[in-house]
Amino acid sequence: MIKEVIGTGDTPELALLDAKTQLGLGEEDDVDFEVIQMPEKKVLGLFGGKQAKVKITLKASPADTAEDFLKNVIRAMDLSNLTVNVEKTDTSAVFDIEGEDVGFIIGRRGETLDALQYLTSLVANHVDNSYFKITVNTGNYREKREKTLEILGRKLAFKAVKTGKKTSLEPMNPYERRIIHTSVQKVKGAISWSEGENAARHVVIGPDPKEKRSRGYNRGRGGRGNRGGSRPAANPNRKPLDESNGAGLYGRID
Repeated sequence: MIKEVIGTGDTPELALLDAKTQLGLGEEDDVDFEVIQMPEKKVLGLFGGKQAKVKITLKASPADTAEDFLKNVIRAMDLSNLTVNVEKTDTSAVFDIEGEDVGFIIGRRGETLDALQYLTSLVANHVDNSYFKITVNTGNYREKREKTLEILGRKLAFKAVKTGKKTSLEPMNPYERRIIHTSVQKVKGAISWSEGENAARHVVIGPDPKEKRSRGYNRGRGGRGNRGGSRPAANPNRKPLDESNGAGLYGRID
């Protein structure tokens, strides 16, 4: 996104200051500018005369472009009572949305929030075709969601070891599937894998065929549930599956 501003003034210096003010810049900020018109004095001090004109052309950063897009989308959703706070670095930006109607932004299981993050990332990464990480959050929703998925994955992993049966979860994005994989693979005797394509891709949790289950957790012939059995041991050294390529909720978007 390109921003062009033309400032006017009695001198080129004043015209430049006017252009900087329009862009919200300070007098000391360095910018590239072009003098497109020099001042001309009035004839006899009464007729004609022109002010100086200076043009500043700025290429908006990925963070600025993303912020403008996100605010425009929220405005189009008629959620005017929401505010967007942003923390920017050279390679990333985190947008935290606050207000009474954040429930509309989160959506069902965070689907709307994920969609906003995806679209905002798409816009930001097309500014200069270099990877720029975007995170869209509201309060600590994503942290709570991650904790919930960790607990779910661990619970179903223990269930798989105990019953010898597999469980299929609902479709999730790559980042959330990785959270489940990481949690499951810390439980000895349980494994996880993904099935399905595109939006239907989901995690399946089941018993590890390479591990012998404790007799107390074997519900096979003659089994008595978990009587006398011991809780499956955690195994934090197992390497989790990474379906997100280590790029966060969404990787680079080309």
